[in-house]
Amino acid sequence: MDFHPQPPPGQPKSWAFPVPGRGAIASGLTVLRCHRPGQQVVAVQICLDMPLDAEPDGLDGIAAIMMGALAEGTSKHTAEEFAAEMERCGATLDASADYPGARVSLEVPVSRLPKALGLLAEALHTPTFPSSEIERLVRNRLDEIPLEMANPGRRAARQLAQELFPASARLSRPRGGTEDTVARIDAAGVRALYQAHVRPGRATAVIVGDLTGVDVDAVLAGTLGGWTGDAAEPVPMPPVTPAGTGRVVIVDRPGAVQTQLLIGRTGPDRHDRVWPALVLGTYCLGGTLTSRLDRVLREEKGYTYGVRAAQRVLRSPAPHAAGGAMGVSVIAISGSVDTASTGPALDDLWQVLRTLAAEGLTETERDTAVQNLVGVAPLRYERAASVAGTLADQVEQHLPDDYQAQLYARLAETGTRRGNSRGHRGVPGESPGQRSWLAMHLRSRPRCRPLASAKSG
Repeated sequence: MDFHPQPPPGQPKSWAFPVPGRGAIASGLTVLRCHRPGQQVVAVQICLDMPLDAEPDGLDGIAAIMMGALAEGTSKHTAEEFAAEMERCGATLDASADYPGARVSLEVPVSRLPKALGLLAEALHTPTFPSSEIERLVRNRLDEIPLEMANPGRRAARQLAQELFPASARLSRPRGGTEDTVARIDAAGVRALYQAHVRPGRATAVIVGDLTGVDVDAVLAGTLGGWTGDAAEPVPMPPVTPAGTGRVVIVDRPGAVQTQLLIGRTGPDRHDRVWPALVLGTYCLGGTLTSRLDRVLREEKGYTYGVRAAQRVLRSPAPHAAGGAMGVSVIAISGSVDTASTGPALDDLWQVLRTLAAEGLTETERDTAVQNLVGVAPLRYERAASVAGTLADQVEQHLPDDYQAQLYARLAETGTRRGNSRGHRGVPGESPGQRSWLAMHLRSRPRCRPLASAKSG
């Protein structure tokens, strides 16, 4: 039998994260657009400069309720009619509120983009916030809270926030509010929050997809151009001083067969030059199945199905922001172990951290992390929605438009130890010692908070 000769591999194609074009429309709405050939489903993100600090005192969770109600009735459509119109477009619409800001996300086939953008503009400009819909959303949220408290991971995360930040800081309290605060929310309060903060002059639209043959300016002018409003004042960002003392907190759950472990501390935001080193260090510590924590706690000891380490930006004001507000992230290690192994698992976990603090990363670990993080990026950003989400992150965190593209280059240049960079290439403006941020801070005074939150079954 004759076989067709095996085709030779082709040359790898160069790839870079796309840098968007920036502009604005007459209403004051900032627009970032990114042409992605072949992406026939267009992703749109509307970033509202409305951090959770904008919520009135005692009404935690009202921003989430307001965002969820944008599509629950407008001046032209009831909630049911609006949903039906979106379905006819083949579109999906989601909205959320988080500590740094609020977003509305739209995905729609490019052929139906004008119609869907018109509906989106309607939801942003003329929502009616019917009392019946607000009451329904409040009831739904009140039903969710007991389920969250019964989930060991969510319960531990809630406790960690209370330990890391003072009670006066919005960062110390759940995004969706508590039973007490949510129960106070009504339609009048939702309308007042909307009137104060949802304005095009404090918003950015991110549009990503195959825009061939689409007159984006004309489409925007005919849809989102109708969303008007006076310029809103920026939300003041009160300074937050994280607690500086390490502690152990145990949330007792009698009869539990598993213990949820959560160890966390505060860190910088992405404006800090050490961020690439933090990304690499966190990945090597617990970002994958081959990381140090999984090798010891899962593969060698069999305590857990997996332990992960990750970092998340909670606040990222613009550089030199008024009021002296600083950016802050949380770096956390989380996983569950059987209850009987809680003590030994914590001992081994701390030993992994001490070893990393004392010795730093190996060159092999660093090379593997860079290959994985940089090599998988083209797959990660195949979809327009993924690109739009990252561009929206940059907007929300006041980062340059080319930040993500530059980050991958900086990852490749980040070394493993103090005074050492890969090939003696440093990140511009970065001192040698900043490249070992994770190891240095593991050696610094204890500020980590281990939490144990057990849950049966």
